[in-house]
Amino acid sequence: MLRITDTRTRAAEEIRPSAGRTLTIYACGPTVYRYAHVGNMRTFLLGDLITRAAEVLHRWQVKVVQNITDVGHLQDDTGIELAGEDRMLVAAREEGRDPFDIARFYERQFHEDNAALNIRPAGAYPRASDSIELMVELISTLLEKGHAYVGTDGSVYFDARSFPSYGAISGNKLEDLRAGHRADAAEITAGKRFHADWALWKSAGPQREMVWDTPWGRGFPGWHVECSAMSLHHLGESIDVHTGGIDLRFPHHEDERAQSEAAVGHEVVRRWVHGEHLLAEGRKMAKSTGNVVLVKDVADRGLDPLSLRLFFLTGRYRQQMNLTWDALTAADKRLSRWRGRVAEWAEAPSEARAADYVQRISDAFDDDLDTPTALVALGELDKDGDVGPGAKFETFAWADRLFGLDLARDVGRVATVEPLPDGAREILDRRAAARGAKDWAVADSLRDELATLGVAVTDGPDGQSWSVT
Repeated sequence: MLRITDTRTRAAEEIRPSAGRTLTIYACGPTVYRYAHVGNMRTFLLGDLITRAAEVLHRWQVKVVQNITDVGHLQDDTGIELAGEDRMLVAAREEGRDPFDIARFYERQFHEDNAALNIRPAGAYPRASDSIELMVELISTLLEKGHAYVGTDGSVYFDARSFPSYGAISGNKLEDLRAGHRADAAEITAGKRFHADWALWKSAGPQREMVWDTPWGRGFPGWHVECSAMSLHHLGESIDVHTGGIDLRFPHHEDERAQSEAAVGHEVVRRWVHGEHLLAEGRKMAKSTGNVVLVKDVADRGLDPLSLRLFFLTGRYRQQMNLTWDALTAADKRLSRWRGRVAEWAEAPSEARAADYVQRISDAFDDDLDTPTALVALGELDKDGDVGPGAKFETFAWADRLFGLDLARDVGRVATVEPLPDGAREILDRRAAARGAKDWAVADSLRDELATLGVAVTDGPDGQSWSVT
């Protein structure tokens, strides 16, 4: 049984399809006015891990929809909405380009980064700019049902007090939200009836680009309504899992939940799953702090981008991680060593998978995506002298359907590596087992035996490595 922590219930809950054998996932996607940094990519990995666990371990089909926000919203690096200019328009002016050209460029970069991290494509990537009609229909429904109103400034606002369970995800209560926390002063004084109401549609002045005609005049959508409209249209009124970064929990997902449920009259999202922040050298990664790392920065350092994925897997998705270049370098070396081992094992006759390790890895993924524990099991399998090379290959190849590390990349290239002398592999496996049992005398004796065969062995924090002398 796959269990993942639901932010709303604050507990690990069962994840399963609500109908048939197709699990539906809505993943909050990028706002394409700049590059997605690796902290964003860690969040996007979350949906990929859920998908892999669902498909590999439970044989469900998975339908994933991830939005592309190309109508900029006003949000800072902490997830708080801001007064001021649309971020898409600011980026367009700074780069001297059309805002939609900006959007398409960074959208392509997002897909390239996903591919570099082996994050499999979603089934659909609806763009906010292509979904305006859906938003207008949703806003009209909310107006008809008394959950929205047209403010004195011509914008349309959601009536937060009309939705009694507001705050179920974040724990915030309407009466405790201070005025001005999530909107600018002009909205509070001119347009809204209550300070915690938020804009579904914003009236635009004559100089603004990226505007659309609606029954309420020319304007542009509020940020939160985009995801409500697109998720309901593409996945229907019951969505099994909704993912996003922890910074989206409030206000974005709280407001999105209110809009969607107010429109259809019942609960829409069954499980809300959030990934925690990625720190960089001890601080939250953000443009404002100057510590942003991009996927291309990892490659520019000569590291495999999948070493970043491996690094992410060493921590739980719902816990903060601290990214350092030393940690990424270590992950890169570990990845390279495992690929070399898999390429060696691929030359051996095939054997059945190591059932105990398959079970341990499966249990770890089912237990709230406990990828660190799953990696420990994979590392122990690597060093287990009682498991044959053919079984190791088959087990690693199966496990990589979950990990997504492309561990078999070097299979077929092993002939370019100096082969081990006859009998050396068996001695290496026995030595790994001796080291695992802390039988250092036997390990030293086996090292000497290998030396007589022309095999030099080096011990490191991740186990033994060898070379033919």
